[in-house]
Amino acid sequence: MDIDRMEIIFATNNTHKLNEAWAVLGPGFRLLTPRDCGIAEEIPETQETLEGNALQKARYLYERTGRDCFADDTGLEVEALGGAPGVRSARYATDGHDFAANNRLLLENLAGQENRRARFRTVVALIQGGEEHLFEGIVEGRIVDAEHGVEGFGYDPLFIPEGCDRTFAEMSAEEKNAVSHRGRAIRKLAAYLHATNK
Repeated sequence: MDIDRMEIIFATNNTHKLNEAWAVLGPGFRLLTPRDCGIAEEIPETQETLEGNALQKARYLYERTGRDCFADDTGLEVEALGGAPGVRSARYATDGHDFAANNRLLLENLAGQENRRARFRTVVALIQGGEEHLFEGIVEGRIVDAEHGVEGFGYDPLFIPEGCDRTFAEMSAEEKNAVSHRGRAIRKLAAYLHATNK
């Protein structure tokens, strides 16, 4: 296979996530979305772990297309909340992906809490030639007491990664990708794909 023209399906229609993955994977890949492959329905993610959800989404795509694909699931794990919201991060406050409501609820639940330690964890599941592989990316940090910045999405305005003095939402896409959980997981994915598809 010619790596310069490698096509792979990413199980998302989220433009932010797609752009992040493109930026990390680089020009050697052509990312396809489920919509590109005629899959318009919501891909189920009903498992109790990030690993389970990532695999469920990747298997859903692979079963329907027979093509190499990958999926990710990400959770924000807050120490003082016993690891919540975790696997329910996208649906913390509502059944939909209401970022503003999720952020409000997180701040409410941390009100008066001195321990603000948290981490973002991303698990990427790859299915290539029918074989399954998992890649993990973690970034430690803390939750601030008010939103800062307008870039990114989700909990980005509330999360400052370790060693930094700005939230993800105050960083450019390039700065965030250099240190983010998803960036780390997708770099591991990219290294694997380059090594196995020479």
